[in-house]
Amino acid sequence: MKKAAFIGTGNMGAALLRAACTALGGDQVVCSNRTAAKAQALAVETGCTSLETNLEAAAAAQYLFLCVKPKQIKALLTELSPALSGRAVVSVAAGIVLDDIQRWAGPDVPVLRIMPNTPCAIGRGMTALCGGSTAKEKHFADVEAILAASGRVERIKEGQIDAFSAVAGCGPAFVYPYIEALADGGVAAGLPRKQAMLYAAQMVLGAAAMVLETGEHPGALKDAVCSPGGSTIEGVAQLERHGLRAAAIDAVLAAWKKNGALGK
Repeated sequence: MKKAAFIGTGNMGAALLRAACTALGGDQVVCSNRTAAKAQALAVETGCTSLETNLEAAAAAQYLFLCVKPKQIKALLTELSPALSGRAVVSVAAGIVLDDIQRWAGPDVPVLRIMPNTPCAIGRGMTALCGGSTAKEKHFADVEAILAASGRVERIKEGQIDAFSAVAGCGPAFVYPYIEALADGGVAAGLPRKQAMLYAAQMVLGAAAMVLETGEHPGALKDAVCSPGGSTIEGVAQLERHGLRAAAIDAVLAAWKKNGALGK
């Protein structure tokens, strides 16, 4: 029996599958997709095995990653029911809670949820992991190992999923316009567009790494860059005047509220 099956190979399913193949080796991964050609192409790329039907894929592996749209989860679990015994289900579907997944999968099936973000595609992702009462430590540890090459995996309570998604899931879309705007400023100051984009993106990458690797508060790191009477504090003052912090907070709260509405 293989370690992981990925049912649904859209953008996120494919990204997670690639990470699993890196962590486990392609020989431990199978996949299936409504459009068989997509799964077959991914199998050729990664060295995993594509199977014709979802049920075949489920029967072939211990951990079943359901990477389909939320509205398809119930029907998919019904389809997979003959193969669920002795397997664990890992749902990627936003807004579908563990209690519902458990009810559809059956009372004895270990059930977990993950919420990844798009940087998982390059191994720099942030993924939330939670599980139902049927999920044991072994299941959490195995899912963490399967997804290790996707980036960071953090165990959280299910009640935190919507907030997590608002920060880490939606967050890249909040950061990209900021990078673009910094590059626009660089172009306005005389830099060629290509270089300005490179400098802005690399700066954001490095600044994020400083927060993670030093463990220092972002405010302290900001203060370390701002010399008295210097150009950096002038720029920071402009960001404050135009409400950067308030806009970021409002963006996260708006996404969080929307996440809660989607789950109802």
